[in-house]
Amino acid sequence: MAFSAKTEYGLVALIDLAAAYATGELLQTGEICRRHGMPERYLEQMLTALRKGGYLSSIRGPRGGFQLVRSPEQITIAEVEQCLEGETRMERQGDRENAEFRVLDGLVRRAEQARDAVLRSTTLAHLRQERDNLLQPSPMFYI
Repeated sequence: MAFSAKTEYGLVALIDLAAAYATGELLQTGEICRRHGMPERYLEQMLTALRKGGYLSSIRGPRGGFQLVRSPEQITIAEVEQCLEGETRMERQGDRENAEFRVLDGLVRRAEQARDAVLRSTTLAHLRQERDNLLQPSPMFYI
């Protein structure tokens, strides 16, 4: 139930963009990729999908870049994942009416519901704050 590489890269970029939101700063794809060691062409695809999904605006040119259209507090992780992944349903084999498959299907459904609840209640602002907390230097105690 981890994020796909597509969603993970998109969220990493969005956390950077959330940090820049208050100042209105534009971030360039290359800058984000260098900071996080991500492939630039792949991230460009994620950012294009997010722009088309209405989450980002972009400005072309040497001083251009991307920025969030809405406040980080208004963008949930669930909606970002939906934008990047779309509906993906795998066709499975086997007798789906079999009791064992039905038990497993129920387990998967409950796990997905719990995951969806967490992702719907988590915003980019939450992730940005968690990131900022991790970047704070730890106090040193000397004896």
